[in-house]
Amino acid sequence: MANKKSSKKRIRQTTKKTTVNTMARSKVKTAVRKAREAITTKSAEVGAAVKTAISSLQKAGTRGISHKRTVARKTSRLAKQANKVLASTKK
Repeated sequence: MANKKSSKKRIRQTTKKTTVNTMARSKVKTAVRKAREAITTKSAEVGAAVKTAISSLQKAGTRGISHKRTVARKTSRLAKQANKVLASTKK
């Protein structure tokens, strides 16, 4: 256990930051999972689900929770899958 006042404060800060980042990461995973489910079932809500997932991914990248290239890669793959589904439903 830390003895110095500054060390104790850093422990408190790290704990808070960890919980916030964990919640945000969980939110991103949930949004991406829902988007993928919408894509695989070819539901009518594909566009909205993908838009929400991409938005949450971008926020995570901006806040430093996820790496920017990871966000770009996941966004690109989601959009590619969604566009394929949307193109097939329009035919």
